[in-house]
Amino acid sequence: MAEGSFATAINCMDGRTQRPVMDWLTEQFKVDHVDAITDPGVDKILTAGTPEQIESIKNRVLISVNAHGSGYIAIVGHHDCAGNPVSEEEHRRMTKEAVEVVAGWDIPVRVFGLWIGEDWKVEVIHER
Repeated sequence: MAEGSFATAINCMDGRTQRPVMDWLTEQFKVDHVDAITDPGVDKILTAGTPEQIESIKNRVLISVNAHGSGYIAIVGHHDCAGNPVSEEEHRRMTKEAVEVVAGWDIPVRVFGLWIGEDWKVEVIHER
């Protein structure tokens, strides 16, 4: 097991979202480290991606949980996403659905859906 406490961020590759999510997870849950799983438009991948894409994310989550003991998973949708250029309403819907997908993997962790708006602040929009 790795030293320190961990959370996991399933986040867009967009660098503007990385720090706000990392800061929120470390402050909210007092963790030492955040494992970053990034792809463009992860909310879309988890809700409409290929089985191979979803399995790739799941495998990386399992490494974070099993090797690092992560107890929290955040799934992030955000404003101005080049990888999934849809409305805020659609991002929020997909992010909430993605939380349900990950919760369905029966991993014993808390799963959160986060929205990063144009102010680059974190908003919790769903929790399981």
